[in-house]
Formats: sequence, structure tokens, C-alpha cells
Amino acid sequence: MSMKRAKEVRRGPKDTGKDDDGFFPKDPARVWEWEKDANGQPDDAFAKYSPTARYAKGALMMHPKFGKGVVTESEQAKVDVLFQDGVKKLAHGLS
Repeated sequence: MSMKRAKEVRRGPKDTGKDDDGFFPKDPARVWEWEKDANGQPDDAFAKYSPTARYAKGALMMHPKFGKGVVTESEQAKVDVLFQDGVKKLAHGLS
């Protein structure tokens, strides 16, 4: 014998910041551009890359092989860095 359950009704705040479909819009993801975000910065703004150092999103780094880059994503043990040749995944925070 099965029992029918009533559907759960979810109601958000009565704010006017909603789209027509009732959901709040997400902020668009930032588009990183090497020319604008990394290339135009002074050389002393770049930290030397080390796998033991930790990097936050938006940090500038100088890699010995890939050159100047900007951190676009930061996870527990890896970072995505945008270099002139493209995005590379590097280790960080290793002890």
C-alpha cells in the first residue's frame, strides 16, 4: 500500500529581484583575459611560483616555464592559471 504525499511548496523571499520564472539570477562568471589581467601588470606585482605556496583567485604569478599568469580558480591542492599559452592546472599548498 502506498501513501501519497503532498508536494512541498517552496517560497522564496518576497523580493523584487527575481526573474520572471521565480528564480534569482546568478552573477555571470568572470571572463579572464591574459592581455588585460596579467600582461599589463608591473613585473614586481608577480609572485614567484612555488608548489608549497598557496594562491587565491586573482593572484598574479610568475612561472619559470610558462611566464606571467593569473589564478582563475583555486581549489584545495590545485589552481587553474591563465598564461599566454592558455590555462594550466598547477599544484599549490603542498607541505
